[in-house]
Order: sequence, then structure tokens, then C-alpha cells
Amino acid sequence: MLPPSDPPALESGAIKWLRENLFSGWLNSTLTVLGLAAIFFVLKLGLPWFLHGVWNANSLGECREIIAATWGEDAHGACWAVIRERWNQFMFGFYPRELYWRPVLALLLLMVALAPVLFSEKSNKLWIAGGVIAVLILWLSVSYGQWIPVGILVLLAAITGYLGSRGVHWPVNLLWFTGVYTGLAFWLLWGGTIWLPVVALLGFVVGWIAFRFASNAVGTIVGAGAGAIAAILWWYFAAGALSDTLTGLTGRTQPFWLRGVDSDEFGGFVLAFTIGIAGIAISLPMGIILALGRRSDMPLVKAICVGFIEFIRGVPLITLLFVASLLLNYFLPPGTNFDIILRVIIMVTLFSAAYIAEVIRGGLAALPRGQYEAADALGLDYWKAQRLIIMPQALKISIPGIVSSFIGLFKDTTLVVFVALLDPLKGITDAVRAAIEWKGVYWEPYIFVGAIFFIVCFSMSRYAMYLENKLKREHR
Repeated sequence: MLPPSDPPALESGAIKWLRENLFSGWLNSTLTVLGLAAIFFVLKLGLPWFLHGVWNANSLGECREIIAATWGEDAHGACWAVIRERWNQFMFGFYPRELYWRPVLALLLLMVALAPVLFSEKSNKLWIAGGVIAVLILWLSVSYGQWIPVGILVLLAAITGYLGSRGVHWPVNLLWFTGVYTGLAFWLLWGGTIWLPVVALLGFVVGWIAFRFASNAVGTIVGAGAGAIAAILWWYFAAGALSDTLTGLTGRTQPFWLRGVDSDEFGGFVLAFTIGIAGIAISLPMGIILALGRRSDMPLVKAICVGFIEFIRGVPLITLLFVASLLLNYFLPPGTNFDIILRVIIMVTLFSAAYIAEVIRGGLAALPRGQYEAADALGLDYWKAQRLIIMPQALKISIPGIVSSFIGLFKDTTLVVFVALLDPLKGITDAVRAAIEWKGVYWEPYIFVGAIFFIVCFSMSRYAMYLENKLKREHR
């Protein structure tokens, strides 16, 4: 027999890949050449501008002088020094510099709060990430001379470890922190008394207790209504008085009190993350409820949900933001101080919930009728069937649409500039360019802010792909 010979050069390796993917025909070859020409043209114009960039300067004029001295009089380059000098404004807006540890701590604790929700199994990567976060919290405490970050870290580790020793395993042993994180983040960002978020969180406990008692007695729907009413009554009548009483007992001393920060001092990515994360966290459960309500057999519930969804989808977000900024105060009692960021969060959440409801409704409609019949055959009531059979499958189908809505919501936080809030893209950029030293800077701030938005949105997209692959069952 003849010994085997190597394949021809044109049928193996990189040459084969190029022939099959880039030059498989005259049309593909033409598009490849045009694409390469476009990439060359963009790099020819943009690459020198990036490479000639200056990082150490105190003004735009000084940047131009350095570029001219280094690369010639006709050279052009980016003035990245504006990012180096004003990065804190892009990140924190006008948040007090000596309090930067508070939003940074809130961001680090957010990652801890999200871990049991996003990852159902522990892994070495999670342990490494947890160690990095712990080290960063310790560094934050030492750098700013604050013991509160270490105190929160120790308390978090102690409670989680205790639950683990009692047989409560991951992720349940950390879900308690996910529940209390909202109040903790509010306290860290806005400051004031710690008892205000504590008492506010107690309202959810009161509502849950009322729901459990009422649902066992008269049914789930009436129980949900009773729970909502109990929570509202708690917040309206008891929360304020109890918070003031506890504040009077503990006084304005740490750890019960932090220096207050007004909402007009928020800006940059602190503002974008605050609005975006709050909107995402609230809009998903609200969207699920609206989707179920739109498919309900009860005419009144269906009419309310359909009317809400269609109205919100038919109105631009900027209109809702103007309503939150200008018109909402006319419907509130005189002297009411309704925080502007809270108003914007409410409107952004309602807007996103309407779109998420339609995405989830599509997932529900995609399920075969046999899944509903199987739930009936098992004797499950409506809520158990939704929780155990229907909704997990519908949410799995809806993952791409839900994540797209989340990405859109996060990018839409830049629209708050129209209601006098300093978003990172327009508000902070204009504030930086208002200084005479950086007047004339144009592309650099937009590229910097756009890069951070891309990193956040790309991370959400990658996690969605990870979750889809993990939940995929068809080909296993």
C-alpha cells in the first residue's frame, strides 16, 4: 500500500479556512475586500489619534502642546488627561469626595447580594471572587479610616457561617443578605439614620405575615391583597413614628447614623447604577405579575393589566420622566418632599415592566398546552402550577428578551439629563467641559463613558448566554 500523504496546502490549515469563509465566491470575496478596506481606512484615521494620546496634562492646551512637540505641528491626538483628572466626576458626580467609600462599598456588596441569585452552585471562581471582594472591602476600610465596611463584612460572614453550620447550604444561606441589601444600599448612598431602611424593610415582613394568614384562610388572591394593604398601612402610620423614636434613642452617632447626601449631589455612574439596578430588580417581578394578569380569566384584572401595558408602551420614556419631574408634585399633598431620583426610578421601572411583561407573555404563549394539562393532572392549583411548572419554562424561553430589556433600561438611564440629573454621558460631560481648562474636549469623554456602558451591557449579555447554556436540556 502507498503511505498516506499530507493533504494539499489549499485543503488544510488557514488557507482552507480563508477559502471557505472569506473567499468562497465572487460576492463573498468582494465583501471581504471592501470590509478590509473599511477597516484599514478607520485604523488609518483613528489609530494615530489613539497612539498620540496624552495622559499627563493639566489642560487641553497643554495636551496640544505636548502632542505638537512630540509628533509634529500637524499631528493630532487624544487628550486622555481629561479622564485622568476628572474620572471621579464621571464615576461619582458631585458626591462628596471624602464619602466615596460608601458608593464603592454599596457596589461591592451588590456583587455579594447577586451571587446567590445568579449562581446556584458554588465554584472555585466564586470563592476567588469572594476573596477579592473581602480584600477590597478591607482596603476601603483602611484607606478611608472607616470601620463600618469591616463591621458589615464580619456580620455578613458570621450570619452566613452560622446558617451554614445549621445545615442551610448555598445559595439559601446567603439569600437573607439579598433581601436586606436594598435597605443597606439606600442607607449607604443617602445616609441618615439606619432605622429608616430597617423600619421600611419591616413593612415587607408585616405584609408577608398578613399574606400567610389571609391566604390560608380565604385564598391566595385575597391574601396578596391583605398583605399589600398591611404593608402600606405599616409604612403610612407606623414606620415614620417608629423610625423617629429609634433615632432619638440611638442619636446621630455611628453606626446608627451616616452623614446625609442630597440627591442633587448624585451623578455619573453612581446615578446610572442606582437607577438601573433598582429598575431591573423591581421591573422583573412586576413584569411577571403583569404578564400573568394579561392572560388572566378575570375580566377586571385583565383589563387593568392590558390598559397599563398598552398605555406605557405607547408613551415615550422621556414623557414619563417629565411627568415624574414636573407634574407628579401637583398630585401630592402640599409640602411633600418626594425625592427626584425616587420619582425617576418609579417611572423607569413602570416603563421597563410593561416591556418585560410582553416578553414573558410571549414565553407563556410558546409553551405547549400539554404543560398546563400536566399541571392540572397533578392536582396543582394555579399558583403552584405557575411556580413549579409554567413560569420556569416561560422564563427560560424569555431570557434573551428579558436581558435585552435590562440592557435597554440601563442605557436609558442617560435620559435623566432631561430632568436636570447629571447622567455620565451628557450631564457630567458638559459639567467637565464647562471648566476653561477642558473647553474644546469632545470625543474623549464620550469614548470613556461608552466603554463603561459597553462593559456592563456586554457582561449582562454574556451572563444570559451562560444561563441559556446551563438551562438547555434539549440535546443532553
